[in-house]
Amino acid sequence: MTLFQTLQTANSEEDVKDAYVKALGLKSLSKGLIDIRTSEIWFEAKAALTPPAAMFAQLLSYVRMAIKNRPPHQEYREYLLERRDSLLPIDERSFKGAYYTPLKVVDKAYDLLAKTLGKNWQQKYIVWDMCCGVGNLEVKHSNHRNVFMSTLDQADLDVMKASQTCVAATHFQYDYLNDDIDDFCQFDYSLTNKMPQALRQAIADAKANKKGAKKILVLMNPPYAEATNANNIAIGTGAKNKEGVAKTKVANCMMTNYGKATNELFAQFMVRISQELPNAILATFSTLKYVNSPNFEQFRAIWRAKYLGGFIVPSKTFDGLKGNFPIGFLVWDTNKKLSLTEIATEVLNKDAQWIGEKQFYNLPNDSFLNVWINRPRANEEPVIPLKNAITPTTSEPRVSTWTRDGVAYMYCGVNDFQHAGQQTVLMSSVYHGGNGFYLTENNLWQAAVVFAVRLLIPHTWINHNDQFLQPTERLTPSFKNDCLIWMLFHGKNATASANDLQWNDKKWCIVNHFIPFTETEVNAKGRFESSFMSDYLKGLTLSKEATAVLNAGREIWRAYFATDFERKIRTEYKLNRPDVGWYQIRKALEAAGKESGNDFDFSVFKAAYDALSEKLRPMVYELGFLK
Repeated sequence: MTLFQTLQTANSEEDVKDAYVKALGLKSLSKGLIDIRTSEIWFEAKAALTPPAAMFAQLLSYVRMAIKNRPPHQEYREYLLERRDSLLPIDERSFKGAYYTPLKVVDKAYDLLAKTLGKNWQQKYIVWDMCCGVGNLEVKHSNHRNVFMSTLDQADLDVMKASQTCVAATHFQYDYLNDDIDDFCQFDYSLTNKMPQALRQAIADAKANKKGAKKILVLMNPPYAEATNANNIAIGTGAKNKEGVAKTKVANCMMTNYGKATNELFAQFMVRISQELPNAILATFSTLKYVNSPNFEQFRAIWRAKYLGGFIVPSKTFDGLKGNFPIGFLVWDTNKKLSLTEIATEVLNKDAQWIGEKQFYNLPNDSFLNVWINRPRANEEPVIPLKNAITPTTSEPRVSTWTRDGVAYMYCGVNDFQHAGQQTVLMSSVYHGGNGFYLTENNLWQAAVVFAVRLLIPHTWINHNDQFLQPTERLTPSFKNDCLIWMLFHGKNATASANDLQWNDKKWCIVNHFIPFTETEVNAKGRFESSFMSDYLKGLTLSKEATAVLNAGREIWRAYFATDFERKIRTEYKLNRPDVGWYQIRKALEAAGKESGNDFDFSVFKAAYDALSEKLRPMVYELGFLK
């Protein structure tokens, strides 16, 4: 009885295990070390001596038999084909940043190549994919004799051999970031003798512009792993990314002037390609960092090519890839050394369907918003470093002193949408990790503008890499004041007050300078130590939208002082001073409502705040803060 027939009669998981154990010759393996998961069959033999590729080869013959007897729908055949990568260990794939290309995205890539290179590109170009994985990028190719497929991992080759992927193509194991680079940083293919002679000759002919030689197309989806750990190429406090992945000969030999781009494996591939295959067409999947990230400014000054076209898809299209950002498939003519200024891409959704277009810009770092603001210098006055509104740091702080006439500190990290949501916080003492600036009366309006601009537009996978820019139009007093009120009542305004915070074997207090009302206005039960913000607002003319927010906020402040909070709420939110902050007031009222079963009504405030937000959002683009 065949495996297929046996599985048709199975009545339990034990029957299924017995069938697989017998078919794969795993009789010495305890069934307790075997897992089977559904809804699709997932067979996992833990601690099996039989290599996964060998098991897969055997299983494939059974799958083919099943298909012959009961052919699955096209979508399931596609699924089986593209998930060959599942045989490889997940942890190892993740470490190396290798994420395999869905076939629906491959189809779109081939459509784009036909559009940019001509419909006969598969006949005219020699294709080399030097990080081919299990061959998903090549299975759609119609002329595999023109295709060279290399990969770092022998397991990839085993899977392709077992699944008979692109059998007419030339497959070989090759470490593109290390192999055949001599001590003088020159290419010497005799060092490993891994590269096929036909590919060596094609490279030599292309470099020499030999008449009649086929052009070379590099088609790849390189690893996205980044090394920013202090033990790797880059040195960074608290960096936690993949240790060891960027230590390559390409990084050491060829990228001494590329700055932080050296940390990125896909950038290392691009740099070697530019030197080894200077006339090639490069068609590559990657993140968009090399197009507009500040860390790639040095890379863009050196690496040059003519942009031919491209598209972006959500990162969630790629199984196992965490985050929510764009993956681009961009096509470049490396023979034409043009500086990158801006590119236009098509936008595809997770189903690889067209939904729009997107521009990406290469702008100098000195045009970014994070260098626009006046940053007061620190002095030697010690303060308590915080990790959130009212919690002292438990790690070694990077900042622990104040500034002259300081009233707050803004954690203001990396200058893009990816980081703005998490790295924009206003605090009453310094943020322990630094990456921010002090606020005084002189730069308060700028701080409010920066705060609002970074948080007004929601993050999406499409705008993930966009950089915030310095304004190109005059900022009116009304806009500045609107931003200030918007900042004061935003959830990321974590200014607060507290006594008896313990840090570094000492008790500290923090003072809240950002209360927009006087004690009388809100029926406070004690004196506010600082009247900075209420005094500051007296001299301003507010818009009707900002006034509505201020009025609604005042009622919430009054409700706070009219509430008798339980001890555990007072303790949790450090409600031991009259000059509490917006964070403490919101959280305390929410907690009290939850305890009583009668939620506090923020609806009037929310409507006013939403109206101010809707007014400000289009102005972020109109004033040039985003393109």
